[in-house]
Amino acid sequence: MMFKLCPKSYLTSTMTDRFDCYYCRDNLHGKKYVKKDEKHVCTKCFDKLCANTCAECRRPIGADSKELHHKNRYWHEDCFRCAKCYKPLASEPFSARDDGKIMCGKCGSREDGNRCQGCYKVVMPGAQNVEYKNKVWHEECFTCFECKQPIRTQSFLTKGDDIYCAPCHDKKFAKKCFHCKQPITSGGISYQDQPWHSECFVCSTCRKPLAQTRFTSHENHVYCVDCYKTDVAKKCHGCKNPITGFGHGTNVVNYEGYSWHEYCFNCKKCSLSLANKRFVISGDHIYCPDCAKKL
Repeated sequence: MMFKLCPKSYLTSTMTDRFDCYYCRDNLHGKKYVKKDEKHVCTKCFDKLCANTCAECRRPIGADSKELHHKNRYWHEDCFRCAKCYKPLASEPFSARDDGKIMCGKCGSREDGNRCQGCYKVVMPGAQNVEYKNKVWHEECFTCFECKQPIRTQSFLTKGDDIYCAPCHDKKFAKKCFHCKQPITSGGISYQDQPWHSECFVCSTCRKPLAQTRFTSHENHVYCVDCYKTDVAKKCHGCKNPITGFGHGTNVVNYEGYSWHEYCFNCKKCSLSLANKRFVISGDHIYCPDCAKKL
């Protein structure tokens, strides 16, 4: 809030009839005097007993001095100056601070202005600035914590109280794709507790995307069902079809380098299932013990 004061002098005059000082009782006839609280006081007693103390220099403001006052505080005219630039303010607009300082309009505006969170200098009205969460920065002071470059019109992210441009945030904090080792900025999938870009999670053979489709893995590679059947899966020694582990062919029987679907591991003669049972192998076929005796 701005105020404007004008200097004021105590009125003094001379008397023709006898009139005494309220304090020292000296005759004021033909002398200067001051009227203070309805009392007539000689200038000497006024300076000694009644003068206000200057808020700046802490000396009495004598009867012959011009006095300024604001909210029960008093100054010599020459002491009433801006606390920052020392400009005389006796007849100028000024602002009174909560800490008691008096400032000219320009310095008061600077002091009242928001301080930049980067350089802690005042952000002057009209200056290019950035406001975020009730705080303000000069535009050039609103910088990435990592690369130190001004954010300006870029998007940014925060970590605690620190501000990052999007590339630095992704580089420092984003999960890295298990395949290409680059940051995953959005989306992505997880497989065996490892993050992947959706576009990186593809069949090792045909490069078909595997997100939201059936797939299987073999020796740290992933395959779509068709490529796994064709290129990777073992062939059943019984039906000669791929053993994929999907659907009806989940269980597998292995023996001396050969593999069978569990449902194919049957006696060649009586078709008895031999899974978890004794069997006899003859040529490319398997038999139950009873049928083997009849051969």
